[in-house]
Amino acid sequence: MPDDSVRRLLAALDTDQREAFSAKPPAEQERLAAAWEQELATDDELDTLDELSPPAAEAEAARRVMDREAD
Repeated sequence: MPDDSVRRLLAALDTDQREAFSAKPPAEQERLAAAWEQELATDDELDTLDELSPPAAEAEAARRVMDREAD
């Protein structure tokens, strides 16, 4: 469900990124949430981090997606 991914991504973002994300239109938020889910599913380094701390893995994936968006 896209809304669930959007909410989970929003929770994983730091304060500054959360504000930038919230300012985006809903379609863009859903696109970023899908990219975040893809990052979590495909990055092997995040798999290892996820075993130690799922919230840390989600935050790292969120940072990566938002950093790519800023470039």
